[in-house]
Amino acid sequence: MEERALGRSGVAISRIVLGCGNFGGVGSAPSLFGKGTPRDEAFRLLDAAWDLGVTTLDTADAYGGGRSEEYIGAWLATKGSQVHERVVIATKTFNPMTEGADRGLAAARIRRQVETSLRRLGLERIPLYLPHAFDPDVPQEETLSVFDELVRSGVVGAVGASNFTAEQLAEALELSALEGLTRYEWVQNAFSLLEQGDRETVFPLCHEHGLGYTPYSPLAGGWLTGKYRRGEPPPPGSRMTVRPEGAEGYRTEATFDALEALERESTGHGASMAALALAWLLHTPEITAIVVGPSTVEQLAPVREALEITFDADERARLGGVFR
Repeated sequence: MEERALGRSGVAISRIVLGCGNFGGVGSAPSLFGKGTPRDEAFRLLDAAWDLGVTTLDTADAYGGGRSEEYIGAWLATKGSQVHERVVIATKTFNPMTEGADRGLAAARIRRQVETSLRRLGLERIPLYLPHAFDPDVPQEETLSVFDELVRSGVVGAVGASNFTAEQLAEALELSALEGLTRYEWVQNAFSLLEQGDRETVFPLCHEHGLGYTPYSPLAGGWLTGKYRRGEPPPPGSRMTVRPEGAEGYRTEATFDALEALERESTGHGASMAALALAWLLHTPEITAIVVGPSTVEQLAPVREALEITFDADERARLGGVFR
């Protein structure tokens, strides 16, 4: 699988990043810790993704209440030097580790969370580290100063920003430049055919500052797979029945019109809707890599399909326009 430089971080990542948010839970929701993808299936997914050429893994300290990092660390412990030398781990901090625990980006908390992530992952150094969200209660200079400390000491390779608006990112980049601090080298926000807001706001900053971009939720929580149909209830066990927050806004007539257009396009390409949606992202110039979060090995099938699909610029623009 092709690898690309992640902004100016000096780190190269695979074009597909395995999102491990379902390992041992469903994201950072404390009520769902201990659920999600169990350890044995997580190992199967990690093996299958590695065989596909995926060398970059995305997790967070609070995914599964720490279980995601623990599963990755246990998997790495079974592997030899070839895997250890090539794997690139990205992890994040912000959310509470248990119901009612502290959260945020205060310097002391970041130092503590880095240490616990290192232990769970079994690493001496975290290649890629991100704040999982913007913290309005902590000055950005404080957060950037501790990231600078971690990068200069070699504990962290590079830092990026997740779930930041363009304004928050611009402020951070300006502070880093003025104070001589480590800067955010890439952005990780939600982006898909159904979620293109960053195109007009964050993408220009990425162009101006040479930042990478690694979108998560490339299938919009399953909406771009075709599983949600006009006039029908969500399938049992689907994301919309387990954790619908953030995706209820998709339930509109305009969305269903666009999804039916995507289905026609996918039929013309002889591919699944999911594969076409992923391929569209892979052909978007601003995107370095995409974070996919399958729950089972079988859900990697659209990724394999997407890697074989080619678009010209006109096809990409036309498909993207259907959803705008």
